[in-house]
Amino acid sequence: MSRQFVTEAVMMAIYGQLLVPNSHVEYIVPYTTVMELYELRDSDEPLMNRADDDRHVKRKISELIAYFEEPLNAKKINRCLSVPWTKSSGILLGNQAQITIINSVDNATYGELFDPIETELLLASQREKAPILTDQFELIQRIIEGGVPVQVYDIDDFDFAMEEETFRSSH
Repeated sequence: MSRQFVTEAVMMAIYGQLLVPNSHVEYIVPYTTVMELYELRDSDEPLMNRADDDRHVKRKISELIAYFEEPLNAKKINRCLSVPWTKSSGILLGNQAQITIINSVDNATYGELFDPIETELLLASQREKAPILTDQFELIQRIIEGGVPVQVYDIDDFDFAMEEETFRSSH
C-alpha cells in the first residue's frame, strides 16, 4: 500500500530525499503550487540562505518544471484542470514516488488564519484523508492552535511519518 501526503510542489525540489523514499509514496500536490514553481524559479528573492544552496534548489525547480512540461505529464495535469477537485493520474518520480496533481480550490474556509495555498493544502488533506507534509513550522503551529482537523508532519519527520503509516497499516 502506498503512503499518501499532501504537500507543495517546491518540497520535491528542496528536499531530494522525498524522491527516493524507502517504500511507495504518493504526493498529492495542489495545482497552484505547481504554478508557484514558475514564480519561485524566476524570482530574484533567495529561497535558501546560502547562495550555492539557492542555485541548486532553483536548478531543481527548473528540472521539475521541465518534467511537468513533458508531453505525457502535461497531458495528465491538463486533464484535471477543467473540474475542481479532480486529480491527475500519477506522475512517476523515480521507483517509489509519484505525484498526483489535484485541482484544488481555495474557498476561504480558513481565509483568516491561512493564505490561499495553505487553505488548499488543508482542504486537500481533509478531502483525501492524507496528512500534510511541510517544512513550515509556523504553519504546523497554526494548524495545531486552530484545531484544524488534519494530520501534519514536519518534513524532518518524513521517515517517521512513513514508518508510522506502515505500523498503522499492519495493526
